[in-house]
Amino acid sequence: MERQKRVLAVHDISGVGRCSLTVALPIISAAGVECSVLPTAVLSTHTGGFTGYTFRDLTDDLLPMARHWADLGEKFDAIYTGYLGSFAQMDMMREIFSLLADEDTLIAVDPVMGDNGKLYAAFDMTFPPAMRALCAYADLIKPNMTEAALLLGEEYRPGPYTKEYVEGLLERLAEATTARRIVLTGVYFNEKTLGAATFDAEAGEIAYVCGENVPGLYHGTGDVFGSALVGAMVRGLTLSEAVRAAVDFTVAAIRTTAKAGTDIRYGVNFEANLPVYMKSLGIL
Repeated sequence: MERQKRVLAVHDISGVGRCSLTVALPIISAAGVECSVLPTAVLSTHTGGFTGYTFRDLTDDLLPMARHWADLGEKFDAIYTGYLGSFAQMDMMREIFSLLADEDTLIAVDPVMGDNGKLYAAFDMTFPPAMRALCAYADLIKPNMTEAALLLGEEYRPGPYTKEYVEGLLERLAEATTARRIVLTGVYFNEKTLGAATFDAEAGEIAYVCGENVPGLYHGTGDVFGSALVGAMVRGLTLSEAVRAAVDFTVAAIRTTAKAGTDIRYGVNFEANLPVYMKSLGIL
């Protein structure tokens, strides 16, 4: 029997409000992949729409945990980073990569910094260049359109987009970050569809994967998409196949949530749609 693949997810934990590790752990596990976790912080809720939340920073624990695993000889098939709340955490990731990755490990960096044309309030404009430097260590990066502009130091442009603009953005991102594969989310050419553009820099191949654009803004969908993408790639799907699986799964979760009229602060109902994802991977 083939060895079970392993992913290390480096994200925060929000106890209520599906995002980060409470999304990554079940989705990657549903892919049949072992998901180990390195929590960067613990919050009572996520910060989008909730007030009065508690927050405990775990920065001081990151390297001791990683060094312990290195002493045990632990290695991972992928290391997947999400929200990193400080320069210190980004600096530590370089050592964590060197401790726990080998030449076959997929380094996947989600450069979480902003959305809807704005940098998150916790950061200032010194943060994007530091994130760009971290992306130089990645095999795969997954920025949204806002984060792509921030990584490049360019002004954000709202959609709908043209293929000329998107493809230029992908090529500039590949040059600026040296990432071999880029998945750019939030790409749309009309109001009916929404999805991602992929760029395999080594092959010079660009592809588009879109799905239904369900109206509204839903928390945690980037983490749902990113976790599904990493799980699928570790399973051996091609970049385009993995993005297709992640898009279809995320759209299904949004559609279920919209139909139920659930408070969007609590994220999307990905749980009910895990069979959709598992079928796309050939598990069911």
